[in-house]
Amino acid sequence: MPLNLSPTQLAFNARGDDTFNKPFQEQLDFFRQKLNLPTEHFDDILKAAHDRAFVVAGAAKADLLADLRMAVDQSIAEGKSIQWFRKEFKAIVQKHGWEGWTGSDTQAGRDWRTRVIYKTNMAASYAAGRWQQLNNPDLLKNRPYWKYVHNDTVAHPRPLHQSWSGMVLKHDDPWWQAHFPPNGWGCRCRVTAVRASEYEGAEAPDEGVYVKEDRNGGRHVLPKGVDYGWDYAPGANRTAPLKDLIDQKLIRFPAPVGAAMWQALKPVLKAEQIASVRNMVAVAAASMEPAGIGVVAHVVDPDTVSALAERNVLLNDAAIWLRDRELIHAVRDSKVDRGAALPLDVWLNLPEYLDKAIPYLDTGNNTLLYAFDLPGVAGKVVIRLNHEEKVRDSGQRKKVVSNFIVTGGIVTPENLKERRYVQLDREP
Repeated sequence: MPLNLSPTQLAFNARGDDTFNKPFQEQLDFFRQKLNLPTEHFDDILKAAHDRAFVVAGAAKADLLADLRMAVDQSIAEGKSIQWFRKEFKAIVQKHGWEGWTGSDTQAGRDWRTRVIYKTNMAASYAAGRWQQLNNPDLLKNRPYWKYVHNDTVAHPRPLHQSWSGMVLKHDDPWWQAHFPPNGWGCRCRVTAVRASEYEGAEAPDEGVYVKEDRNGGRHVLPKGVDYGWDYAPGANRTAPLKDLIDQKLIRFPAPVGAAMWQALKPVLKAEQIASVRNMVAVAAASMEPAGIGVVAHVVDPDTVSALAERNVLLNDAAIWLRDRELIHAVRDSKVDRGAALPLDVWLNLPEYLDKAIPYLDTGNNTLLYAFDLPGVAGKVVIRLNHEEKVRDSGQRKKVVSNFIVTGGIVTPENLKERRYVQLDREP
C-alpha cells in the first residue's frame, strides 16, 4: 500500500537500480490522473503534455497501452522492481503481438528499453509528487526555499548537475520551471525544502543554451545541463487544459495514430471540443468578419482513415479544422435565401453531427464528405484533404498541412447515389 508521507519526507531510491520502495500518495495520484495517449515517437509530445498523458513510444493500440500503464501503475503503487517490470513487459508484448518496437531485436536493447520506460515513469511521477508536496501552502510558510540535491551515487555524473548541488533558491524562482529534476535521462537529482536561513542570496545560474534539432527539422532552445524533452517541471502543469495539448499534437501525428488517440480520449475531451466549436461559431456568426480563427471540429475516425488509405488517399493527419472564413461563407445571406445553407444550430453543434455522419469519398475532386440527417432533408460538410492553410489557434498563427472544411449545405439522397461518391463505411 502507498505510504502517506509528510511533505518533508522523501520517497526515493538513491541507487536507482532496483525498487522505488517508498511510494507516496501524491506520486500515485499524479500518475493515475493521466490519460493514455498513443504515440509513435518519444517526442510526439513534450514538456507539459507529459503531465496529462501516459505514453510509451510506438504503442498506439489502446489495449496494449492500457496493459503497459497497469504494469507501471503497479510498479509505483507497490514499489515493484525493474526485474518484475521486465517480466510484465515481456508478457504484455507477447500477448498483444507488439513487434518492431525500438530495442526489441537484442537482449541489450530490450533491457535498455524497459529500463527507460520504468525509470522515466518512476522518476517523473516521483518529481511530480514532490512538486505538489513542496508547494503545500503550510510547508511554504516554514520552508519557502528549495535546495537542489545531486545524487553522488551516479556512475557518470553530469558536471553542471554537480555544480548545482546545494544551491538554494526561492520556490518561485523561474529557474525551477526548466531545471526541476530530473533534468535528463537517468538523472537522479532531487529537490528538498529548506528554511529561509539557508538562503545566502545567490542568483540562479545561467550557463547559456544549446539548440536541439528534432527529426522533423524543428529547433528547440534548451538550457545547458538539461536534456531534450526534460526542460519542464513535472507536475507543474497537471491542470493544463488537455484538449489544447491534444489539438497541438494532432497535426504532428500520422493519421492512424492521431485517429486512435482521439478515439481513446474523446469521452473525456468531447465537452471541451463542443465548447470550443460553439464559441468560435458564435463569435464568427455575430461579426460576419473573418479573423483567421480555426478550431479542430472533428477527427477522422480510424475506420475512415483505413478506408481512405485502401483507396490510395493517405491523410497527412486526422484533424479536421473549421475556420471562421469558410464558416462565414457557408452561412452567407445568398446561400440562406436559396435554402441551401445549413442552419446555424448545426454549425454550433457540428462535432455531434459529424459523430453520427456517414463519410463519403468524392472521387471527382478527392474530398471527404460527411452526410447527416436533418429534419426533412440531409446535411453535408465537405473537407479538403491534406491542404496547406494558415490558422490562428490558441493565440498563435501557424501554417499546417491538414484537413479543412471548405463548405457545408443541404444535399439530397439522390445526389449521394452518384457514382462519384463512395461510401466509406462499407468494405471496398
